[in-house]
Amino acid sequence: MSEPLMRIGELAERTGLSLPTLRHYDETGLLSPSARTAGKFRLYSEADFEKLMVIRRMKPLGFSVEEMRQLLVVVEGLRASTTAAERDRLLVELRAFTAEATERRERLQRQLDRADEFLEILRTEETGAPQPFAAHHAVEPVA
Repeated sequence: MSEPLMRIGELAERTGLSLPTLRHYDETGLLSPSARTAGKFRLYSEADFEKLMVIRRMKPLGFSVEEMRQLLVVVEGLRASTTAAERDRLLVELRAFTAEATERRERLQRQLDRADEFLEILRTEETGAPQPFAAHHAVEPVA
């Protein structure tokens, strides 16, 4: 029995991504559907869903479409049968993506921390017991 395929609407619902975003990914070659119906409707597999979830998780970290494409090639290469030398090369690339994602996540965390500090200031103002701005948190260099 063949794997069940889903239409673009179902994929959009499962991933939380919009139809225009999914169409854009198809047009740019980032994620092509596994098949099409006789009427040319896009059909996606569970493997397509998994790739899309990787892409979706890269978006908040600001990875470009080209970087997303590169990572998918690396992951697919690691999952395929490869020589030891090819696997080593792909692992180096994967580790570079991991390091970059870690750095971007840390930057995002710093931004979230600043946003939390800002919300704390606003909430303090609401209570009518304002404090000097510097009293909320130490000033840190802007990254």
